[in-house]
Amino acid sequence: MSRGPDAVLERLHRLHPKVIDLSLGRVQTLLGRLGNPQDALPPVVHVAGTNGKGSVLAFLRAMFEAAGLVCHVYVSPHLVQFNERVTVAGSPIGDQALIALLEECESVNGEDPITFFEITTAAAMLAFARTPADVTLLETGLGGRLDATNVIARPALTALTPISIDHQSYLGESLTAIAGEKAGILKPGYPCAVAAQATAASRVIGARARALGAPLFRAPTDWRVRAGAGGIVYRSRGKRLAFPAPALVGPHQVANAGLAIACAEILPDITVPDRAIGEGLVRAVWPGRLQKLTAGPLARILPRDWELWLDGGHNAAAGAALALQARVWREKPLHLIVGMMETKDAEGFLRALAPHSASLRAVAIPGHETCRDPAELAEIARRLGLDAQTCAGVEAALRAIVGQAPQPARILITGSLYLAGEVLAENG
Repeated sequence: MSRGPDAVLERLHRLHPKVIDLSLGRVQTLLGRLGNPQDALPPVVHVAGTNGKGSVLAFLRAMFEAAGLVCHVYVSPHLVQFNERVTVAGSPIGDQALIALLEECESVNGEDPITFFEITTAAAMLAFARTPADVTLLETGLGGRLDATNVIARPALTALTPISIDHQSYLGESLTAIAGEKAGILKPGYPCAVAAQATAASRVIGARARALGAPLFRAPTDWRVRAGAGGIVYRSRGKRLAFPAPALVGPHQVANAGLAIACAEILPDITVPDRAIGEGLVRAVWPGRLQKLTAGPLARILPRDWELWLDGGHNAAAGAALALQARVWREKPLHLIVGMMETKDAEGFLRALAPHSASLRAVAIPGHETCRDPAELAEIARRLGLDAQTCAGVEAALRAIVGQAPQPARILITGSLYLAGEVLAENG
């Protein structure tokens, strides 16, 4: 029987006393000892921002693959298995390949302190450098300037999704400070596609780009996207292109799709036909982001004509995006099951959602001691006007809602990517 990577991953978790310690020095030292694999990758598209990074990469990957291109992809965090983070030439990395890479990095690093994210990022870089592909899609973990992925000196393209307040203890309390950290992925002379931003963030990005001589391709001045009849309409450089509606659900995914199209449009030396862009939009898959659960033990708890949805959103901007979808869902009452980490702004997340929701059931996140106390979460929800109670877990919350709601309804489990991962594992 082959051994899985869990034992190695658990050992690597203990290499540094801090889970997060933003710095480039440790990972650069390790990569240097490994022969600097980050300098031997296929053309890199490096994406930072607060929300939407994974969705943009999912759209891009689907577009590139529809064009016949082979992709490496690095994202975080994973939902169920760590292997989800590392896609090598179009396929999730296998257990034995992952174990070998992690152990090689561990051996080369020796006794030097290094965080889990740093050493696993180095392992992904090593995998990508050793396997041919046409393009590398790289998502920052936290921030940008000091993120372990920010070791790519010459990306083909960088991209910035909408920037908002999150991770203040690491990135700064103000939108200006956070935007400065995210814009740290820009590189001298290399283009950057930018989603529509708040004014303060836009100014910081513009100043950074001017200082580096990095060309910007910005929404809504250089490109724009909107929902149209049965699809989306993308405009740039005097062109108007109509594409099918994105497979990923929610009004916010129109903007994410637009940023992916903008990236495909300006990516140097790689041509993505309009046909492939359209195919990619309808093929894209990104679990845990407004994902409808139609099968599995949790889905089977719901009576006929009910719906069960899952989303890992966990900050104020994500709450606002979910509220936009809740307005689309007006034909059925919406009930929330929410679990959040204690570092997240629960009131900010729930504020926009509360007016569109019939009730909330607060739960703990299994295996995460630093999750917010469900009683505290329920009290915050009650202050926002919600009928809120605590439940022992997601299954208990589902049964409670079904037992009390008088009509077919829609249930949304949300508040944390960690909770989304637990739900996907529990639901099979």
